Amino acid sequence: MPEKDLIKILVVDDRPDNLLSIETILEKEDYHIVKANSGRAALKILLKEYDFSLILMDVQMPDMNGFETASLIYEREKLKNVPIIFITAHSEDEAIFKGYKVGAVDFIYKPINPELLRVKVGLFVELYQKTQSLLAQETKLLTINASLQKEIEERQASEQKVRDLNRLLVQNNSHLKAVNEELDRFAYIASHDLQEPLRKIRVFSDMIAQRKSQEAEVDKYVTKIMNATIRMQQLVNDLLRFSRHSLQGGDFMMADLNVIVKEAIAEMEIAVQQSGAKIHLHPLPSVFVIPGLMRQVFSNLISNAIKFRKRNSVPEIKIYAEQSAMQDNNYYRVFVIDNGIGFEEQYNEDIFVVFKRLHSYHEIEGTGIGLSICKKIMEQHNGFISASGVPDSGATFVVSIPEKQAGGYDDEMAAAI
Repeated sequence: MPEKDLIKILVVDDRPDNLLSIETILEKEDYHIVKANSGRAALKILLKEYDFSLILMDVQMPDMNGFETASLIYEREKLKNVPIIFITAHSEDEAIFKGYKVGAVDFIYKPINPELLRVKVGLFVELYQKTQSLLAQETKLLTINASLQKEIEERQASEQKVRDLNRLLVQNNSHLKAVNEELDRFAYIASHDLQEPLRKIRVFSDMIAQRKSQEAEVDKYVTKIMNATIRMQQLVNDLLRFSRHSLQGGDFMMADLNVIVKEAIAEMEIAVQQSGAKIHLHPLPSVFVIPGLMRQVFSNLISNAIKFRKRNSVPEIKIYAEQSAMQDNNYYRVFVIDNGIGFEEQYNEDIFVVFKRLHSYHEIEGTGIGLSICKKIMEQHNGFISASGVPDSGATFVVSIPEKQAGGYDDEMAAAI
């Protein structure tokens, strides 16, 4: 059972004097009081913290009342067992019925009786702790039971154990192969994408050295160097996330794809200027993504469109989005279309294989890892990436992003905020 100083109670009330009053009444009990001045503020807190022993919530609040807030809270699996006590000045049967219907365990009426509040809070905190303890013991017993069952089965069927070990060996070999490919992708980003900000720093530093007397020009290039340095820091942080074997739900956020694509274009400012590339960006949606990784996708696609341009031809890139339904979910399909050298239809899948190149290194530089990284990133987003091309007529890449991330975010709570 947790120590008393670890007991957390969330108090929700739109009036600061009520929050202070409740905190004062409970301060002798050494509870850790977390305060929220609205239902939306409470939901924000509960998106990140789940270890509350009790929630005390005022019923009458502007914008979102206590019943509505409680209803959203109990839609989260991790919060279903946290008891909620409503605080209200009304004792009508209809309101009480509605409160119990949404999941409340009790009511406290205003004006608050301090002793009654302390007793009820202590009771429900203790009940919550005992419930959590029983759940933990149940989980432990289930684990022990599963372990014993496994041991019995292994003793009764040694041949099955050998087969299991062989299967595990195959899985480990597959995992090792996947890790090696992941390391290859990591090395590519470190050796390729991280060099782009460094090239900018070097180029603009040279320009400063050549234009010492032109103060306005120097300020402009210093700003570009600072932006490139910031970008380098972002890339390092993104690499650390990308190197993990699994992503966390908190990495996802609602992001504007227009901003992400513009940032990707800004990264390649020099390449765009040198090639004279024309990029036509149509309005794109906002979706739940990991912005740093999604920026890598568009950076790779735009970079490829410039790199694989036709000789003596100005590269043109068109980027737009459509919405469609696939596999019981709505998807935003972002098209990146270029007028480059294209490729044969038979290579539609091959180009996403790590180290797979359709051209020799001497013809066009590159390692053949960029598109495999794009595919991996889209898999981590529960999405897809596909390609089609026609020789000498350009290529089309389609990035399909789910409108909702299954298991990644609680949509209704996030929307309520």
